[in-house]
Amino acid sequence: MPKFEEIEELETERSNPKTSEIDKMDSLEIAKIMNAEDKTIALAVEKTLESISKLAEKISSAIKNGGRCVYVGAGTSGRVAMIDAVETVPTFNLPVGTFTTILAGGPEAMIRSLENVEDDWGGGAQEILKNNVSSKDVVIGISASGRTPFVMGAIEKARQLGALTGSISNVGNAKLSSMVDIPIEVITGPEVVTGSTRLKAGTAQKMALNMLSTISMIKLGKVYKNLMVDVTPINEKLVIRAINIIVSATGVSKSKAEELLKVSGMRPKVAIIMALTNSSVKEAEELLGKSGGSVRMAISKV
Repeated sequence: MPKFEEIEELETERSNPKTSEIDKMDSLEIAKIMNAEDKTIALAVEKTLESISKLAEKISSAIKNGGRCVYVGAGTSGRVAMIDAVETVPTFNLPVGTFTTILAGGPEAMIRSLENVEDDWGGGAQEILKNNVSSKDVVIGISASGRTPFVMGAIEKARQLGALTGSISNVGNAKLSSMVDIPIEVITGPEVVTGSTRLKAGTAQKMALNMLSTISMIKLGKVYKNLMVDVTPINEKLVIRAINIIVSATGVSKSKAEELLKVSGMRPKVAIIMALTNSSVKEAEELLGKSGGSVRMAISKV
């Protein structure tokens, strides 16, 4: 059993003196104090940028070499991670599972609170085995307290299998940090509602995950300039977005961009290279293949 005094000393579990009378405040006052507390999150994340960039490079390298990025979390941490992982598929045209999430309690825990499952150290280890984690993968444990048994069990097993490991926690000197290759400690301090880490801690985790997935994808050529050129146009909104991306990248008219998108097989990258190099679909594909998927490198070869 954990020691009560250990948990009580965690920054995320302490009472916030700024909000000790929050139940007496009106709604606008509560909104203002929550907003003021939220303003501190980006500053906390800023202190971890070196670690975030290092871990993002490792993710990029792993995916380039056939590996995956595996997030592991329980409760809010796992749910936030799952949102980030799912969004990488349409945004960057990734195969499903390139970014994946092991959530304590499984898919059911995404829509229903299953708080007891986070204490299962062996369950975390077992999920790593079920997901066939190998030395090709990067496994990132996410835990506000930095001591969630399910997450720590998963990280321990991942290390045994040779995976590179990272972590995101919201306390200093987290136990989880000592177990991983690249720890990220975004120290967000006491919550507005004591111990409710779905607030500042959860927001900080999402910000860090945004950076990890986005930076790693930029490094893999999934972005040209600041455009998501690998977007998968699977609905009307995304088709329009793809057309606008082609227009922004090349300067062609919207009608020409729509034509290029169709000819390219609904692949904005190929359409952009066709427009910028006056090449055929096959030639654009070849340029892209020789450039590791980078539009910028592809057009520089002509």
